[in-house]
Parts: sequence; C-alpha cells; structure tokens
Amino acid sequence: MISVVLLGAGNVATHLYRAFSKSETIVINQWYNRTLTSISSYANNVSITNDLSQLKEADIYILAVSDDSIEKLSQDLPFTNRLVAHTSGSVSMHDLDKKNQIAVFYPLQTFSKDADIDFTDIPICIEVYEKQNLQLLKDLAKAVGCESHKITTEQRRTLHLAAVFVNNFTNQLYRIGHEICESKSINFNLLKPLITETAKKVQTITPYMAQTGPAKRNDKKTIKKQLKLIENEEHEAIYKLLTSSIKKTHGQR
Repeated sequence: MISVVLLGAGNVATHLYRAFSKSETIVINQWYNRTLTSISSYANNVSITNDLSQLKEADIYILAVSDDSIEKLSQDLPFTNRLVAHTSGSVSMHDLDKKNQIAVFYPLQTFSKDADIDFTDIPICIEVYEKQNLQLLKDLAKAVGCESHKITTEQRRTLHLAAVFVNNFTNQLYRIGHEICESKSINFNLLKPLITETAKKVQTITPYMAQTGPAKRNDKKTIKKQLKLIENEEHEAIYKLLTSSIKKTHGQR
C-alpha cells in the first residue's frame, strides 16, 4: 500500500482524492486544507485537518495547491527528509523546500470539480530529485490506472504551454462560438458533434493534416463575408489573427 497525505482542496486535489479513494493500493492517511469548510463534507471518509503541525506520516505528501502557494507551503511543512511532490505544470521542482525529498506528480489534464474524469486516460508526468523515489511515483500513477512519463522541468513547462493552446485557448474559442450563436438565438448544441469530430481526428492524424476551412483553402470570398458578420471587434481581431496563421501554415497568401 502507498500512503498519501493530500494538501489542498482545489480542482486537482479533489480529483486526486476521488482517484486515490478508488484505488485498492492507496490509502489516504489525511487531507489538509487551510480552511476545513472546503473538505468538511469528506470528514466521514478521511481524516481532515487545517493544522500543519498535526500532519500524519505518509509515504508521500502531495501539494495540490495554487502555483503561488507551493513554495511557502513546502517551507511550512513541520518535518524533514520525507517525500513531497507538487502537481503543477509550470512550477520548478526546485521551488520545493529541499529540507525534504522533492518531486513532481503532474497530471496532464483539465480539471473541474463538477466534471467526471477517467483517470486511466490521464498521463502523469513525473520528475524526481532523488532517483530512489522514481519507482514510488510510478507505482502511485499505476495505482490509479495512469501511464507515467519521466520528463524534465523544461519538457513539463513546454507541455504546459502547449496545453494552454490546445485546452484553455480552444475553450475560449468555444465560448466565443457560444456567444455568436446566442446573439442570433441559435442552439450551441448544434456545434457539439463538430467539436467532438475535430477532437477525434487528431487522435489518428496530425493537426496539420486535419485542418479544413476557408483559411486553409484560401477562400477569400467566404472570409470576407464572415468578417462582415462579426459584430464584436475582439472577435474580428481573433478571426483575422487565426486566419492569417492558418494561411501561413498552409502556404496561402
């Protein structure tokens, strides 16, 4: 069994708790958060605390907190020479206080508390300072059904950057599409099969090969008509920028 103390109560922490709870080879010794109200509903299932001095012993302490809180929380831990890992995609492993053994356990996925996640589809990016801890982190990932990947800090930060483009920016485009539909009383659900198919295509072919649309085929008439339809200046700027990027990628002018 792998014993865990979970610190934090945000989206990542909540989903890790759910995944760890389902595993037959992980035991959650304790769940910490600065305010108990965020985790009080779990009190019947796991030991909870808001007092760092009362943290129990465990094989690994996972800091699933905001990026800005990682360094200070690791400094405030009241023990030494235990394994402490954060879950951030962009924070250096070396931001963790080296009074303890340090590592990164980064689940590469978007998390919302109210959205169910299948952890078996999530790659876990692992980074360790002490080599002897690598196997434990691999075992922890395996215990929740995930593939693990040993990567460097630079690779993890680059992955996080790429994730911002394919997830956060893409979702903002969904929001714009939703706004455009609502402006003309169109049901956004009509676009959902297209969204699904677009995501499915890049599972089997490259994004370059999957590209379609007026910019790729340099359909100037359609582009001109669509620009006239856009009523929001910010949306127009985004349309022009992405159209230019697609045309450049596919050798159009």
